[in-house]
Amino acid sequence: MPPVKPGPPPDRQHRRTERRAEMVQAAIDAVRTLGPGVSVAEIAAQAGITKPVLYRHFTDRADLQRAVGREAAALLMARMAPEMDPEREPAELIRGVVDAFLAGIEDEPELWRFVVHHPIERAPGAEVVDDAREQIARTLATLIGERQRSLGLDSGGAEAWAQGLVGMVQSAGDWWLERRTMSRSALTDYLTTLIWGGISGALGVAPAAPASLRLVPREPGAGGHRA
Repeated sequence: MPPVKPGPPPDRQHRRTERRAEMVQAAIDAVRTLGPGVSVAEIAAQAGITKPVLYRHFTDRADLQRAVGREAAALLMARMAPEMDPEREPAELIRGVVDAFLAGIEDEPELWRFVVHHPIERAPGAEVVDDAREQIARTLATLIGERQRSLGLDSGGAEAWAQGLVGMVQSAGDWWLERRTMSRSALTDYLTTLIWGGISGALGVAPAAPASLRLVPREPGAGGHRA
């Protein structure tokens, strides 16, 4: 049996971990400043280093992008986590999660575009690193499934529904970031009403949303469009 090659000393490994984290933060700052099309050279400049030094800590651009994606997902999930209380009324939980998601991408539009709209090419069999969408879908699937099981209902569709809901909200959020034809609150109301209408049927509860979530005719001169 060949001898095991020793790894770097603990202090050196700790420093490498710290440096990698610093470079991820520099990449995030560069994306915020220069947009989602930022180059590796620009990211290195933001970190005050050269590309060869950057690549001592990341195997390639995809590795860097995955690291940024994990951090972006953590930021978004931290914003959404307080809204994911399974004890809340389902419609209010949905509204809280949708609004927190939209607020997250509104506050970090360039970072969102960098992570979501610059897909990473993964080699066959490579470990797939979950991004924000996958983490959110997994959490929602758990919440939906647990609520269904508590009501004695089949939870087999929970994961598929969660993926569909995340895809719908993401698509609407992307459209809204580009168009801004309505307020975030209005979009949250529209999406919540649509989502709740479907989930309420699956849960076997009254389909009408709480009064706070019902859409009302827009007032004369009000912005946006309400049906």
